[in-house]
Amino acid sequence: MLDLKPSKLAGCFEMQPKVFDDERGRFVKVFHEQAFTAQGLQTQFSEEYYSVSFRNVIRGLHFQLPPMDHVKVVYCVEGEVMDAVVDLRVGSPTFGQYALFELSATKANSIYIPKGMAHGFCVLSEQAIMVYKVSTVYSPTHDAGVLWNSVGIPWPTVDPVLSARDQGFPTLEQFESPFFYE
Repeated sequence: MLDLKPSKLAGCFEMQPKVFDDERGRFVKVFHEQAFTAQGLQTQFSEEYYSVSFRNVIRGLHFQLPPMDHVKVVYCVEGEVMDAVVDLRVGSPTFGQYALFELSATKANSIYIPKGMAHGFCVLSEQAIMVYKVSTVYSPTHDAGVLWNSVGIPWPTVDPVLSARDQGFPTLEQFESPFFYE
């Protein structure tokens, strides 16, 4: 019912749900509590939201600090993005490393991102709509990030469109992580 593909970052998975295509179109079951529970994944989510972004937009690398840190499930319902997840957990064998994923409406895949990881993406199509399901509510005082180009991610654009906020984050090297690998 839910195909989990581990990434090189412990606890971070690419998920492929069952997709039903027929002459009417497509039906995708993104979340199923029993399937998540069977895999040992978080099933309680407090907020869900989406973003609309255009080609060459990079959003990220975002996360929330404890105690408002959260598990995040992300997927693309329109277009295509290159998604990046960075391990920020002190003591992790992959601390400071990243995993890349291609998310698209066509593939209907998603990413399960555990606490202690930063997330960002670059839009490859003309437009992309990304959906985020998170286990804690947004908290402006706990909202944080690391600089998008400080991790060595090979972003697929030489001229990214970035927010002032995303350009002002500390580098990975400057960031003092409150996250610990368990």
